[in-house]
Amino acid sequence: MRNLTRLTDEKLVTAFFNGDNTAFDTLLRRHQQRVFTYILNIVKNKDIADDIFQETFVKAITTIKQGRYTESGKFSAWLMRIAHNIIIDYFRQEKSENTMSADQEETDVLNRRDLSEENIEDLLVTSQIHTDVRRIMESLPEAQREVLDMRFYRNMSFKEIAEATGVSINTALGRMRYAVLNMRRIAQEKNIVLTR
Repeated sequence: MRNLTRLTDEKLVTAFFNGDNTAFDTLLRRHQQRVFTYILNIVKNKDIADDIFQETFVKAITTIKQGRYTESGKFSAWLMRIAHNIIIDYFRQEKSENTMSADQEETDVLNRRDLSEENIEDLLVTSQIHTDVRRIMESLPEAQREVLDMRFYRNMSFKEIAEATGVSINTALGRMRYAVLNMRRIAQEKNIVLTR
């Protein structure tokens, strides 16, 4: 087995694109501390930083695997740009969720579904969605189903999932990505709506 730690980031990206998953593990180890520290310094919350960190690397994996990564500078700068954009999206979402004026005519603060108690119809719809999600999950391959269960029902981080399943973080992220894609495809084929 060759020593990947001596390869440049660009060579590791190429190796990962060509199917060598351990190349991405090397990239992750090389850059994770810097990226996570950057995110944490801005958001000031470890749980949020964990989520943004994981989303950054999922986006990096997806972009590389789709062949859309172009060498336009340093890989580390590209990673930081992805993290930065996700942080901006996070703050925009927070701002839009937390700043609502009752003075706006189109906004009825007192008649918002998310501020009212659930009625029997809401409970039935939620129950049906949960049933449909579980049914779709049952048709996924075991490894994908396991990652989904750990992430969404046990609230485990990708690092914890990787340790529990004995795979790399990259493999856990990949399984999650394929699980979500497969669930969307199955839902579409069976004409199942998974949101309200």
